[in-house]
Amino acid sequence: MASLSLGGLGGSRGAGGSGKKSLSARNAAVERRNLITVCRFSVKTLIDRSCFETIDDSSPEFNNFAAILEQILSHRLKGQVTWFGYESPRSFWDYIRVACRKVSQNCICSIENMENVSSSRAKGRAWIRVALMEKHLSEYISTALRDFKTTRRFYEDGAIVLGEEANMLAGMLLGLNAIDFSFCLKGGLDGNFPAVIDYTPYLKFTQSSDSISSDEEELRTLGSSGSESSTPENVGPPFIMDENSWFNKCKRVKQKYQLTLEQKGYLEELLRLRENQLSESVSQNKILLQRIEDSDLAHKLEKEQLEYIIVELQDQLTVLKNNDLRSRQELTTHLTNQWPSPGALDVNAVALDTLLYRKHNKQWYEKSCQSLDQLSAEVSLSQSSLDPGQSQEGDGKQDTLSEGKEDTPSLLGLCGSLTSVASYKSLTSLKSNDYLASPTTEMTSPGLTPS
Repeated sequence: MASLSLGGLGGSRGAGGSGKKSLSARNAAVERRNLITVCRFSVKTLIDRSCFETIDDSSPEFNNFAAILEQILSHRLKGQVTWFGYESPRSFWDYIRVACRKVSQNCICSIENMENVSSSRAKGRAWIRVALMEKHLSEYISTALRDFKTTRRFYEDGAIVLGEEANMLAGMLLGLNAIDFSFCLKGGLDGNFPAVIDYTPYLKFTQSSDSISSDEEELRTLGSSGSESSTPENVGPPFIMDENSWFNKCKRVKQKYQLTLEQKGYLEELLRLRENQLSESVSQNKILLQRIEDSDLAHKLEKEQLEYIIVELQDQLTVLKNNDLRSRQELTTHLTNQWPSPGALDVNAVALDTLLYRKHNKQWYEKSCQSLDQLSAEVSLSQSSLDPGQSQEGDGKQDTLSEGKEDTPSLLGLCGSLTSVASYKSLTSLKSNDYLASPTTEMTSPGLTPS
């Protein structure tokens, strides 16, 4: 029995846990559906009100829409963990600031730099107003929802922005681009208190036809059992209610038709704008293609011209090379013909060296001849003083010496033939002081010493 009771207790606990989970899931689904439905109603109310007056901060429809959108973007938003491990609440502006950076020409930096807006919640409310005035609110929401990684980082499971309702939200906000909003951002953006949604404009009881018929029967029954003096006039209120109900239905249909007509006009205007953009894009594409074709043709012509120039330059280079080779050959032939033969070069060299040698040694040659004359005179005087009887013989020898002066052995080296190469070589070898005859060597030569 104890085991059975324990088993029953465990089963009841399991059933209670599953029941809590299903209840929490049901509550989350109802909460998401309520917010999305109320948002759709508020958008329709804004579009309907914009036909008669300008939407600004004083409009109750806009204030209610801003509160609904703030509740949707704050649904299951994660808190910010501090250094001490506590989780502090954060505003949806922290998510929008990160997720909407990729929107072209966004207003994130402008909102951040606003001086009169300090709190994060007030910056989020200012962003809603600026996005509506710029007609880019739907684009901001769509861009943020596409960044799924950032959305998962900021929101918990079960949030509206993580469910299927997010796509519906971006679609229904697209109709607000047809409204011209006018807001003042200098005041009225208090972020100290959360926004509260007013559900009363959207709570409307609609009585079914069965309940209406049952009410009519009940009124008829009460009227017939009251008094015989009752007249058909007592049955008037049901017919009046029926007329009112038809009038209300007609009014609702008219409102729906007007809303549909406005949406149709907006969609037609959007379609016309997209068609204009498409036609402009097509024309620009044609212009770009024509430019590409023209540039390709110009490049081809330029390439052909450059190739032709390269061929001409190559031909000119070949002609220049041939002319240079021919000029070199002609110059070589000319120099070869004009240059003297080796024999003539030797004769000219010998004659030139001989002239130079004679020019430099002319003075020395004259001095050597004078010294030889003095020496011969002194020798003859000494011989005459030693042997007067042989003076005549000495005079004869002196005459003989003076007559044969040119055949002195010391001057034989200067008397060679200058027309032969061998004599030229001997002459060039005598240029040095070691081989030239000097006055000292002639003084000591055996042929001039007295016997």
